Amino acid sequence: MSRARPAPPGDGPALRAEGLTKRFGTKQALAGVDLDAPAGTVLGLLGPNGAGKTTTVRVLTTLLRPDTGHAWVAGHDVRTAPEAVRARLGLSGQYAAVDEKLTGRENLYLVARLYGTGRGPARRRATELLDRFRLSEAADRPSGTYSGGMRRRLDLAGALVARPAVVVLDEPTTGLDPRGRADTWECVRELVATGTTVLLTTQYLEEADQLADSVAVIDHGRVIAQGTAAALKSRVGGERLTLTLPDPASRPGALDLLAPLTPHRPHL
Repeated sequence: MSRARPAPPGDGPALRAEGLTKRFGTKQALAGVDLDAPAGTVLGLLGPNGAGKTTTVRVLTTLLRPDTGHAWVAGHDVRTAPEAVRARLGLSGQYAAVDEKLTGRENLYLVARLYGTGRGPARRRATELLDRFRLSEAADRPSGTYSGGMRRRLDLAGALVARPAVVVLDEPTTGLDPRGRADTWECVRELVATGTTVLLTTQYLEEADQLADSVAVIDHGRVIAQGTAAALKSRVGGERLTLTLPDPASRPGALDLLAPLTPHRPHL
């Protein structure tokens, strides 16, 4: 086991990982993951199922101990100061973790009380978050009656009860309809506007393009590409316009008309 390093200085990134590895039996889930997310930004972790995204999340949230490597959240080492990490971290997993028998208000009140918040402050915090996530009208309905998008918003609200510096969202829009996905995106943008740092895992390049300040692509437990979404897209291809002409005989003339408009010669 490698010796823990001191935490990064206070003005360093809100989230950092260096050389994280994790093996489950013969499967190498992480094979040296390096990540950085400055405060008040969104880091998108993109990759297919089984690439290592959720294992990375479990290490950063202190649910798993890495075999080797180091990671810090809000300046605290996940190995040596897991309680300090948890106190500064909010987590929303792949599936909304709400008690469907409790109302939306009761769910948030329960989370606040579990964090040690007093009864009065817990009620006020629940009301504040219900307003913020546009759930006030449904606050006293059982959350089992909520739509998928509403349950996701309630789950996100629960992740913010303790006002964390860093929020980890593990594939937050999986299974949502377009409206639910758009609502979740809006919630993430609101989080970042308040200075919260977000680690967003996703399988969707469009989602990373919409939300992430930087993107890390992970596959087979390794980060294989990093940069802005625009920079990564420019490395793998360009734009293409396909035209269908009603009269095949007009194709040569169409090619001549299009040629001055593009640096590449149009072709049939």
